[in-house]
Formats: sequence, C-alpha cells, structure tokens
Amino acid sequence: MRSLSFLSKMTIFGFLLGTLPVLFIGAYAYIASSNAIQENVANGNRQLLMQINSNVEQKLTTVNHTLNQVIHSTVLKDAINHPLSADDFMTYNDIRNEIRYMQSFDTKLEDVILINERHNWMVKNSGLYDYGKYPYQKQLSSLRNVPEGVSWVLTPSEWFYSEENARSTSACPYNISLVKKLPTAGLEKYGLAIANIPACGLQEIAELETSDEPHAHMIILDEENRILLHRDPALIGQPADAAGMPSERLTDESGQFVVAGGQGKQSVTYYRSELNGWHYLSVTSISAMTKESAKIGMYTLYVCLFMLLLSMILAWIGSKRMYSPIQLLLAQVGERITDSGKRGRNEFQVISERVHHLFQSKSRLEQEVQQHVQQARSFFLMRALQGNVRASSVPEKLTQFGYGEQLAEWRAMAVMALQIDFQEDSRYSKSDLELLLFAVQNIVEELIPSRDRLAPVSMDNTIVVVVGSSAEEPERFSEMMYAVTEQVQSQVAGYLQLQISIGLSLPFGDLDHLAVACREGVEALKQRMKLGTGIIIQYEHLHQEGTQTTLGLSYPSYIENELLDAIKLAEKESAKELLKQFLHAVFAEELSPREYQIPLARLLNSLLVVMQESGVGLAQIHPMKGSLLEELLKLPTHAEIEDWFWTCVVHPMVKIFRDRREAQYHNISEKIIDLVQHHYDSDLTLEECAARLHYNANYLSSVFRKETGHSFSEYLTMYRFNMAKRWLSDSEMPIKDIAAKLRYNNPQNFIRSFRKQEGVTPGQFRERKRSG
Repeated sequence: MRSLSFLSKMTIFGFLLGTLPVLFIGAYAYIASSNAIQENVANGNRQLLMQINSNVEQKLTTVNHTLNQVIHSTVLKDAINHPLSADDFMTYNDIRNEIRYMQSFDTKLEDVILINERHNWMVKNSGLYDYGKYPYQKQLSSLRNVPEGVSWVLTPSEWFYSEENARSTSACPYNISLVKKLPTAGLEKYGLAIANIPACGLQEIAELETSDEPHAHMIILDEENRILLHRDPALIGQPADAAGMPSERLTDESGQFVVAGGQGKQSVTYYRSELNGWHYLSVTSISAMTKESAKIGMYTLYVCLFMLLLSMILAWIGSKRMYSPIQLLLAQVGERITDSGKRGRNEFQVISERVHHLFQSKSRLEQEVQQHVQQARSFFLMRALQGNVRASSVPEKLTQFGYGEQLAEWRAMAVMALQIDFQEDSRYSKSDLELLLFAVQNIVEELIPSRDRLAPVSMDNTIVVVVGSSAEEPERFSEMMYAVTEQVQSQVAGYLQLQISIGLSLPFGDLDHLAVACREGVEALKQRMKLGTGIIIQYEHLHQEGTQTTLGLSYPSYIENELLDAIKLAEKESAKELLKQFLHAVFAEELSPREYQIPLARLLNSLLVVMQESGVGLAQIHPMKGSLLEELLKLPTHAEIEDWFWTCVVHPMVKIFRDRREAQYHNISEKIIDLVQHHYDSDLTLEECAARLHYNANYLSSVFRKETGHSFSEYLTMYRFNMAKRWLSDSEMPIKDIAAKLRYNNPQNFIRSFRKQEGVTPGQFRERKRSG
C-alpha cells in the first residue's frame, strides 16, 4: 500500500483532535443551557426595563419641558390675567398654537388643558369652554390640591371628554396627567395647566420594546404603587397587590424575586426610576424559560452530532480531492514527491520555496515599479511647484517622466491655479471638497490635451496645472490661456453645477521659474476677497494695479462701537446688520488682499477684548483648538468672511449675553420677593430695595413687572393682605395691631383698604372663617 501524503496525515490528525472538543462542547451546552438561559433572560429583562424607563422618561421630560415653555410664554402670561371669550379670537388662536406646538413632538401627548378659575375659562383641544359649566369642573379643580413636588398623577379619561378624543377615552379609561399650577410667579394659584398622556401610550411603548420577549409582559407602578400599565386594562389604577405583585418586595433600586400565581411561578425583575419613583416590572413565566432552555440544549446536542458526522465526511473527501492540485503544482515546479521526501521536506515547503523565488525575480520588481510611476510623477511635480526641488534638476526629471517631447516644443508656459467657490445655494458642502477636486481635476485632464500640459496636481485645496504652447508671441499665448480657462470654468459649471475661480501666473520660458509661477497663480486667486467669486484673473493685471495701491483705509470705528454695543445688549438683528455694514465699509476701500487683513484682524481683536472683559471664555464660542486668526486669514471671499464672523464669533457672543441678561432678570425678581417676605412689616419701598441690591429703581421696576406681571407696590400690597387674612383666620390678633404691623397710620385706613380688596371688613372676614 502506498504511504499516506503529508496532507492526508494532517487531515486525519486534525479530525481526531477536533472530535474531542466538539463532543465536550455539546455535552457542556446540554447541561449548562438551562442556567444560561435563565441568567440571560434576567439580564435581558434588566436591560429591557432600563430601556423602557429611558424611553418613558424621555417622553415625560419632553412633555414637562414643552409645558414649561407654554406656561412661561408671553401669550399665556397675558391671558391668565384676563377673561377669555369667543370675541378674543387672536388670544385664543395664540394659545392654541402653543398647545399644537407641544403636540408636535412624538410624546403620545393627547390633550393639553389650560384652566383659569378666576376668570372662568378653560381651553383644550376641542375648543374654549365656560369652566363653571364643565361637567367635571369639581374634579378638575381638585387637582390644585396635588402636593408640591408631585407633578404626574393618574386621572380618569372621562374628566377630559371631548368630541375629538371620545374614541380614545373608551379605549383608555385612564390618563397620566402632568399638572402645573398657575400663575407660576404669583402667590395665589388660580389656574391649572394639564398635559394628558393616555395610559395606552405607555402600553404601546412597552409592547414595542418587548416584542422580542414573547413570554414576558410589563407592569408600571407609580410612586404610590398603583398600576399605570398592565396588559389587563381593568387593573389600571388599582394597587399592585391586585395584580399579584407584593409592594413590600419593591424596596431596593432594582432587584428580582419570584411570585406564585394562577399561571405558576413567575420571575419578576424590577427597576425604580430616579426621576419620579415609578417601578418598572418585567414578569416572565419560569416554566416557559425552562421549557425553552431544554429545547435549546437538545438542539445544541443534535447540531454537535451533525457537525461530528459532517467533519468525518469532509475530512475523507477533502483529503482525496485537495491532494490532486498539490500534485499538479509539484509537477509544474519540477519536483517529485519521492525527491522531496528524501530531502526531509513536505509538499507545502517545496511549493512555498518556489513561489518565494518567483516574487524575488527581476521582472516582478520592474512591473511593480511601473505601477507607481504615475504617483511618483505627481509627487515630484508637487515638490517642484512648491520649490522643494533644485531648479537645475527639474528638466531632467520631467524628461525621465515622459515629458521630453513637450518641453522641447514649448516656447512659453504659465501656471493655472483653480479653487472651488462654495455658494450658499449650492447643493454641495465643504465636506465634499476632496471629491469635487478630484472631479475638477479629471475635467481639466479631459479638456486640455496632454501635449499642452503637465499632469495636474492637487495641493492645499488648489488644483495646479502647468500649461505650455509652441506660440512665441505673448499676445497669442495669453489669448490661448484665457480661452482655456474660460472653457474649463464653463465645463465645470455645466457638468457639476459648481463655480470655480482661476488664477494665471505671468508667462515664463524657463523651468527655473516654476515655483515662482505657482505662487503667482495662487496669489492672483486672493483677489476674490475684493472681486468676488467665479473670476479669472491674471497675475500680470494684479501686479500693475498693485503698484498704485496704498493703505488709505479709514477704519469704521463708529460702526465697530455700535456693533459691540449691540452684542452686549443681545440685539441679534441689529448686530447682524451692523456687522454687514462694517464689512461693506472695509471692502469698499481699494486695497490688496493682504491689506484687508489689517481691519479684519482689528475687528477680531476688539471682539476678543470684549469677551475677555466680560468674562467669556474662548472655549464657549470656539470649542476647537485652532487659532481664530488663522481661520480668518484663510477665508478667500467677502461672503465667507461675513458668514465666519457671524457664525463663529458674533452670534455665539450674542447668545451668551442674552442668556446672562435673562438669568439676571430672574435673580433680581427673586431677591425683591425675598425682601418683601422678610420686611413687609416695615416701610419698605422700591427705592430701598434698589439701594440694597445696588440697582437703579426704574430698572428694578421694569424687571420686576416683566417677571411677575405686577408692579412693586401691587405685589407688596397683595402680600400684606395675604398676611392679614392669615392672621385674621389663625390668630386672635386685634385688627388695630394687624393694621400697625402692616404699616397703616390708623385702623380705619386698613379697614377701608381691606373692604375695597375683599368686599368685607376684617371683622366680617374673621367671623366667616370661624363660622365656616
């Protein structure tokens, strides 16, 4: 019998070695699958609960944020202090627009209700209502008794019945309601803002997340352990014990326990929300998990047995079929099996040696070098244009790269530099720059014959190409260059809908001037700062005009001062217009591109000085680590400079000053209210508050009225009357002492003011409170 080959020996050995792990893995999988499945289900349930909790809290937070925007809006602040009827269409329409804006978010928000008990009106999705005639007026008014700090409550859907949500009311008997008391800045709360999410909305979120868990269902409990979500709608609103969930087990932030129910033992995984104290429970049948794990264990065992059988067959077939091409390869390299065996080498070692020898051959190396010629040529041209190559060696190297024939024919040459102009209405963005440069370079190669140019190269976001001609007359060469540039510009606009600018160097006849010509072409492109985009400019014209240019700029300091004042006052539109006027005044002067950098850098410096004096950090407006001045000096056009100043400097500063002003207003009002609450029994005046807070009295009056809707004297009087009513109700303090504490000269003045405010005398008020 012929001896086995090396491949056959290795195949049989690998089969024997691989059999033991396969059998071991199958047995281990069968034994461990049950525990692994239960542990994976428990971990999966924890992740699922946290995901559902995150989704629910995100929607609740969004509703809370948008409702805060509504109740703090100017429209609602004005409306809450006045009656509202069918004649007030504009006010009603503004309120409805605020409500629609809230419902535009994907939060399952069904209805938003605004209630004003003082002026007896209610606004909701279905329209404007007389609050006193609303069927569930008492139930809704009871929501004003919700304790402070509790915002989400469970309410019956029928309280908010209307024609628009009649169908959803029958489907979802309960709502989860966000309750806000109005007005927010006043002492007396006589209004409500209510945002309703149907309990079914939570069920939809839970079903979406648990669609991959057929044996699990979700339960959500509020902070009082009442059911907010259950697959049985009849249990919503009932205590957790009604669903077989013992509330005394829900003590930790998260955990797991087992309960015995009508459907057997169930594993309960729970998680308590840090936001509102709700409990999220995932209930899974233990019997279903055990049954599933047994199935998986059996399937694993069957798969292992199948793999074992399949590996035996493949090893047998593979060892016979795979050896045929190896014999053929050995014959091709001129080696016999017996010879390799005598030398102590196997078949693979022989083949490897032959292949390695082929890769070292001279022909293969020459082929690889040839493939990189184009890259080496582009790299050399780039270095030559940048002046990094000895001028005397440029003709020789270009000849080696195949340009000898062109150099011999050319009598005049010029460098053409192309840059892309991004427009506001362009369909491209600056992130497409590399791809667009590649496309423009291809168009240049197609339009200009290879005999009239060197290979275009891309460097510093500029395409540079050397163009030559056999024409000796300068006028003829200039006409040819201008025609070529117009054709390139037209074709790029036609094919790519893209605008480019082209700069042309002075003509030259010696390659020693190649780097200088490249700088001339790029320098010509800088005229876009003055001339705009989509230009074709020759350095020759720039040179002629440059000899007459002097720095005679009259710096628009008055506009700069107005711009800085507008930024400090957070006047966005005014700042934008003044920035436009400033740049228009600067670019109206006849200057060179480098001279324009002086007033632009001066403006940037003034803005940075204002930032520093105001305590604004550079990282607040420019989180990147680059230099603002370097970014500014790289911008080529008027439009890009204006957009950069507004986007990167001015507008961020305006937003910072605006936020500071709003925070200052709120802080001032809180300090005034605190003074009133602590010194209401003294002769407190607005001027005294201004002296204590170190502000102008007129300024304080304006800020306080904007924040609270009342003047200082009105608020002080309201607070004193509230204190008087508290003393009349809860104490035996004589009326004359109350009048004295509230700074009335005599009790009669106090009695007259009290009767005018409340409609009864202080004594009558005390008797009513005691009899009631």
